[in-house]
Amino acid sequence: MSETRKILVTSALPYANGSIHLGHMLEYIQTDMWVRFQKLRGNQCIYVCADDAHGSAIMLRAEKEGITPEQLIANVQAEHSADFADFLVDFDNFHSTHSEENRELSELIYGRLSTAGHIATRSVTQYFDPDKGMFLADRFIKGTCPKCAAEDQYGDNCEKCGATYEPTELKHPRSAISGAVPVLRDSKHFFFKLPEFQAMLEQWTRSGTLQESVANKLAEWLDAGLQEWDISRDAPYFGFEIPGEPGKYFYVWLDAPIGYMASFKNLCARRPDLDFDTFWSEDSTAELYHFIGKDIINFHALFWPAMLEGAGFRKPSGINVHGYLTVNGAKMSKSRGTFIKARTYLQHLDPEYLRYYYAAKLGRGVDDLDLNLEDFVQKVNSDLVGKVVNIASRCAGFILKGNDGVIVAESAAPELNEAFLAATPSIAEAYEIRDFARAMREIMTLADRANAWIADKAPWALNKQEGKQAEVQAICAQGINLFRQLVIFLKPVLPNLARAAETFLNVPPLTWDDHRSLLTGHRLNPFTPLMTRIEPAKVEGMVQASKEDLEATQSKPGNGELQKAPLAATIDFDAFAAVDLRIALIEKAEFVEGADKLLRLTLDIGDAKRNVFSGIKSAYPDPSELEGRLTLYVANLAARKMKFGVSEGMVLAAGPGGEEIYLLSPDSGARPGQRVM
Repeated sequence: MSETRKILVTSALPYANGSIHLGHMLEYIQTDMWVRFQKLRGNQCIYVCADDAHGSAIMLRAEKEGITPEQLIANVQAEHSADFADFLVDFDNFHSTHSEENRELSELIYGRLSTAGHIATRSVTQYFDPDKGMFLADRFIKGTCPKCAAEDQYGDNCEKCGATYEPTELKHPRSAISGAVPVLRDSKHFFFKLPEFQAMLEQWTRSGTLQESVANKLAEWLDAGLQEWDISRDAPYFGFEIPGEPGKYFYVWLDAPIGYMASFKNLCARRPDLDFDTFWSEDSTAELYHFIGKDIINFHALFWPAMLEGAGFRKPSGINVHGYLTVNGAKMSKSRGTFIKARTYLQHLDPEYLRYYYAAKLGRGVDDLDLNLEDFVQKVNSDLVGKVVNIASRCAGFILKGNDGVIVAESAAPELNEAFLAATPSIAEAYEIRDFARAMREIMTLADRANAWIADKAPWALNKQEGKQAEVQAICAQGINLFRQLVIFLKPVLPNLARAAETFLNVPPLTWDDHRSLLTGHRLNPFTPLMTRIEPAKVEGMVQASKEDLEATQSKPGNGELQKAPLAATIDFDAFAAVDLRIALIEKAEFVEGADKLLRLTLDIGDAKRNVFSGIKSAYPDPSELEGRLTLYVANLAARKMKFGVSEGMVLAAGPGGEEIYLLSPDSGARPGQRVM
């Protein structure tokens, strides 16, 4: 028997400023399945998480709702906790970053970093709202675009013409919070000296802790040279004040990952079998794994391990990065009803349907996962109802009626028992390396084999023949034991189905090692349906309900983003004809460090290459999905020098803004450099 492992697991902290949707749920289901597998194997595996509860956005939303930030985050935490519980995500502890444990640990880590000389200070010039008495992030500044004169544009990017600029270039700037005219002020900021950890990070990111593609992406940032990281914000701010620095607060991304430690420390206070230092000391032999999305790699795989190293704590054993969720092959869309909240899903469908579908699609890589709703219905109905549950429903009645519910000892197909046993190590390995899709394929291959064998033996036909009842009992006993094996293999994914199956089988909670034994001379409980088929009408109802949520949002007064934009002033034909519109191939798309909304696009326009900055980051959080696409490019727009570099032209996009911006693409057959007539 191998030694019991000590494992601490976390998922990224959901922000306490909104509801959980199916894109978020992908990560928590993925993590939960892996944790359940480890517990099923007998390992000590602890799963902690927390709401990310700090920052200006939470402070301002609470003020708008007329409640305190503490009330807001308590309300959101109750909502999040209910959604997770109903999706069968079984945290050992779900805490909040606004906690005394997190305050103490944040101050401890900052103090150690400061003492070791890893903190720098310098003056930063920013816009200041004199009415609100607060410094403004770029997203909280609006004004008239200095290029096209469009009004009501943000502080670093025009959503109408795509221009980027410094907030100080805006004409008629005003605070988006109070409407006041902002003024420039200097303020002392605190910086974490990340470049001092360059060598350690170069080694650690290549030590097997990350998927290779993630390590390669980090290498690009490391090769470009790391920058010091601003870890402070000025009052008013909802968070933790920096010790000895009145009016200065830790930036939310400093204390958010420390929230993992704080949630575990909170659990340790209630669990005498757990010791904080056993899992977090620098020489810890326990394992630590983070599950995150690919949009927050830099925080978890650069800043976080550097902070831990500098403060004398252990670094993660591994970081598992996943891709985004698309629905029906496209980004989640409110207008199409595919931006689905967790609670909306739960009002229409069983959570285990989605858990299984995610498992069947989740590989080891960071590719995006597509929730194709038609395939979702077909796959769940075919695999879970048509294959797994079908075995039990085919066999149970003959045992209950023909042998008073007792499974006979005879094994009708020992070769099948051996095949299931032989497949177990591979299934376990697939779970361990988080290749859930492979595990599901191998499990369903076994289910297919079991169903084919039962169909070939046809106990329903044999039962009508004189003297065949003993053979029928042996066949059905074999079927029930094969069903039990499948339930064990699927238990990390389908805990409710497993619980119902355990009741039917009349057995205590199954463990992984139970696959080594068979039920013989054992009495079953009456059989009841274990899972029903998905009705397509319920899926359609969920989509329609999501559209209704959008309509309710659109009806709210003052929601300018969703209101129709007025037509611009007309231009004559000569002005239009002067626009040189070309087809461009996007060779590379990447984030722009320090920009909230910009992506840097490298374009091939046939006979030349162009560099363009475009304010579409909110719609394309994974820039790589744009690479290889054709788009429309304004080739004769004068180049503009910005703080991030020179933008040579503009690409065209449409949409109401936010996540719903769509880069315009030509029909098939177009090629880079072609002029659009």
